[in-house]
Amino acid sequence: MKRSLKRLDSVHQKLLETVSSLEPVPFSQQPSETEWSVAQIVQHLCLVEERVIKELELAITKEPQSVGLLRKLVPTSIVAYRLLRVKSPKAVTPGAVLQKDIAIENFNRARNTLKELCAAHGEERFKKLVFKHPFLGDIDGVATISFVGYHEQRHYKQIREVLKKLTGRQIKKN
Repeated sequence: MKRSLKRLDSVHQKLLETVSSLEPVPFSQQPSETEWSVAQIVQHLCLVEERVIKELELAITKEPQSVGLLRKLVPTSIVAYRLLRVKSPKAVTPGAVLQKDIAIENFNRARNTLKELCAAHGEERFKKLVFKHPFLGDIDGVATISFVGYHEQRHYKQIREVLKKLTGRQIKKN
C-alpha cells in the first residue's frame, strides 16, 4: 500500500501543479460540447474519491472479507490507459462547474480523508476489505487505493489533452 500511496501523492502533486496556475477561462472551458473541462475533470476526481471513501468506510464496519485469487490479479493499472473510454457513472459525473479554488480545496480534502483512512486502518485491514468497482468488479482495499492513483493518472493525461486543445501547446509533463 506504501507504493500506492506514494503514487497517489506523486500524481496528485503533478495534477495540482498543472491546474493551480490556470486562469479561470482555461480551467472552466470545455474543448467541445462532448468533452469535460479541467474543472469538470477535477470535480469528477473528487466525486470518485469521495465515493471510494464512503464505500471503504462502510466495508471497514463489516467483518473482514477476501476477494478471490483471480480478482487479486486484476491489474488496476489498466485504468491509467486512455485507449479504452468508459462512460462515467451518473453518481460521479460532474455537475455545475465550481470555482477553481473550491474545486481544488474539495479535491485536497477528499485526498487527505482517504490518506487518513489508510493510516487509521492499515494495509492488513485494507487487504480484508471488498470494494465493488463498477468496471473492475470486486477488488480489495489495497487494490482500491491503487485504482484511485491510476484513475487520477488517467485524468491527469486527460487534463493535458484538454489544455493542448485549448491552447494549441503541449503541456509540459511535471
